[in-house]
Amino acid sequence: QVQLVESGGGLVQAGGSLRLSCAASGRTFSSFTMGWFRQAPGKEREFVSLTSWNGAAIYYADSVKGRFTISRDNAKNTVYLQMNSLKPEDTAVYYCAAGPRATMRAGQYDYWGQGTQVTVSS
Repeated sequence: QVQLVESGGGLVQAGGSLRLSCAASGRTFSSFTMGWFRQAPGKEREFVSLTSWNGAAIYYADSVKGRFTISRDNAKNTVYLQMNSLKPEDTAVYYCAAGPRATMRAGQYDYWGQGTQVTVSS
């Protein structure tokens, strides 16, 4: 079992930055691909970014490429999402997820956090 807890969300003006963290419990964190997804009101959950267990494979959604950076610290059982140049359309609840393979498909992830709200004002 893996439990995930996100933090770092909040309200920020357009152009600002936030850093999300996702702390995981469990001994097998380092073996999981970690993903970030987001869901805006009235929209489906969408892929944002992922990092494979060793960071060798990293992917971003086109909408965040060049602005967001994912990283992980396996010694701290934590994955991060640095979000720069935020836009109002980035407003959503952000979720981290853990799964066995590097995929953008939310259904392939086994464990999910409770989410953290990110609101970007214009």
